[in-house]
Amino acid sequence: MEIFLTYLKVFSVGGLICLIGQIFINKTEVTSARILVGFMLLGVVLEVVGAFSYMEDFAKAGVTVPIMGFGSSLAKGALKGAAENGLIGAITGGMTAVAAGLTAAIVFGFIFALLFKSKTKKL
Repeated sequence: MEIFLTYLKVFSVGGLICLIGQIFINKTEVTSARILVGFMLLGVVLEVVGAFSYMEDFAKAGVTVPIMGFGSSLAKGALKGAAENGLIGAITGGMTAVAAGLTAAIVFGFIFALLFKSKTKKL
């Protein structure tokens, strides 16, 4: 039963984040790229003020997998780098923290670009 509740929390919170993004796309003139950046910055802010860890404890992958988790990882890395190496650490720490994820996105994007032919969307 406990595993079911964990799944329920993960999918509920992750779904709520996606629902909020979809509402912004449907009801406002804000572009999807700006919405993504807004969610990423929200993850940074929540990490800096210390609220993201509570959300992560509650919803686990429901908040770490969406773009908010990427922003949180950037902030964690920057804070850790700043504590260890000052200003230079603050600049390099964020990228060091997310390097594996960015590398995977680039490599898989390249592989899929080789396997599939992209087409422009006809309006």
